[in-house]
Amino acid sequence: MGRHKEFNRDEAVTTVMNEMWEHGYEACSAKALSEKLGITRSSFYNAFGSREKLFEEIIQNYNGPKTNRDWFLINETSSVLKSISQTLQRFCRARVNDPAARGCLFINSITELVSKNDQLDPVVKDNFSTNVAYLESILTVALERGEIEKCDLRIKALALQSVLISLNVLSKVVRDEDELWATTKHSLQALGVYKE
Repeated sequence: MGRHKEFNRDEAVTTVMNEMWEHGYEACSAKALSEKLGITRSSFYNAFGSREKLFEEIIQNYNGPKTNRDWFLINETSSVLKSISQTLQRFCRARVNDPAARGCLFINSITELVSKNDQLDPVVKDNFSTNVAYLESILTVALERGEIEKCDLRIKALALQSVLISLNVLSKVVRDEDELWATTKHSLQALGVYKE
């Protein structure tokens, strides 16, 4: 008789992340996830604690360490606005090249879980606030370098987060990269944060 394949927790987390990304949190019951992983429900709970705790771990892994976000790869000499523009153009390309049109796992979770799941609502909101604070820190660098004019940086960061949300939702129906990027570029220009 062959030996059972050893349970690899990291691979299991990735599998569950992709299931939730594809189908949404609510559609992925502990029973369905256990079956997908080929383990019993008791093994699922022993490995992850609960479906909610596992989702929290997935969101933390998906967004990256809270203190080390580096979406825009800013260094001492690079243009902040150019980095923002190039990064969002890459996001457009990634979204249209996803055949399942999943959008962003985190942004999907905002619409699915905020005000609907008491345990995960604060987790999603906390991650949202962390994202906005990161964007504000990037815009602060742009202001210090004279790339943008003095403004309410939190509001501009929220507006930039809104562009990211819009890009991800729009990419589910606009599957042409040029059109998606042109729309995103227009929004960045309107915010005064676009640079060739």
